[in-house]
Amino acid sequence: MTRATLRASRRAVVQATARSVRGNARPVPAGRPAARSSAARATKASAGPWATGVAIGPAGARRYRWWRPPGAGRTTPLPLLVMLHGCDQDATAFARLTRLQTLATREGFMLLFPEQERLANAHGCWNWFDTRHGRAQAEAASIVAAVDQACALHGADRTRVAIGGLSAGAGMASLAALQYPGRFQAVVMHSGIAPGAAHSTATALSAMRGRRRPGPWPDAPPLPPLLVIQGLSDPMVAPPNGRAAAQAWAEALGARAAATRTVQRGTRRAMDVTDFKHAGRALVTLCEVRGLGHAWSGGAAGQPYSDPTGPDAGRMLWAFANRCFAQSAAKQ
Repeated sequence: MTRATLRASRRAVVQATARSVRGNARPVPAGRPAARSSAARATKASAGPWATGVAIGPAGARRYRWWRPPGAGRTTPLPLLVMLHGCDQDATAFARLTRLQTLATREGFMLLFPEQERLANAHGCWNWFDTRHGRAQAEAASIVAAVDQACALHGADRTRVAIGGLSAGAGMASLAALQYPGRFQAVVMHSGIAPGAAHSTATALSAMRGRRRPGPWPDAPPLPPLLVIQGLSDPMVAPPNGRAAAQAWAEALGARAAATRTVQRGTRRAMDVTDFKHAGRALVTLCEVRGLGHAWSGGAAGQPYSDPTGPDAGRMLWAFANRCFAQSAAKQ
């Protein structure tokens, strides 16, 4: 793809998004912070070594933001975390919420934050549920196209890629991993629903209430290890969804649940942790956080969808992914 084509695609996406936002403008409900102006958001997005790009896939063009640790050399490929935002968010808001760029700078990995197009979903949700019409699969393929571009243009290591997300982003992350298991060495679901629980808008709402179960996936190739983080006080994604996702994934991998243990660090919320193991190795880990609602655990203070008092999901995500990278390398 030529640079001219990329620039033209990017302009088209930006213009289309602006029209969509204007067309779907609505009052801000009481108690929710008003959205910042586009100019203010653009100023914030340009701060630091964040960069932007556009990838084109079966679902069309999708913008993304990526982060390379300042001072990192260009000759050594770095691990890559792909992070998918939830509804009513964009890549900028999700990066601000998770603060993963701080961890990435310290630990030496890259970040890729793909962004849903508002023309595809007025609320910015990834269409994780719409497998009946193929929109979910097309969006998953477009996310993989963004991963390919990040590896090709920005020096990410194709053998060390993990994908995760929050809420709708978690559902899309697990679907992408199910469709392209060889492309990811780890997947993380935070407050989401695994593939197979929904196939339409109506069944998605039923699944969010905990009335449907994911899987089974009898023909699925070997899946990457899975980390599930689920709040036990989540009013939007019923808490049983977390355990259902872990159990379905573990069943596909032939793993069985070990004894649940309680973990608490300092004054942060306690969590009940269950490992699902096969041949002595934990292939699925379920972390059920007591008192956590529909929010990123340990997120930045003052941000929507954040609970700063929860266990640090960013640290948990990276520790899990890094362990999976090492185990994958050891098998080669």
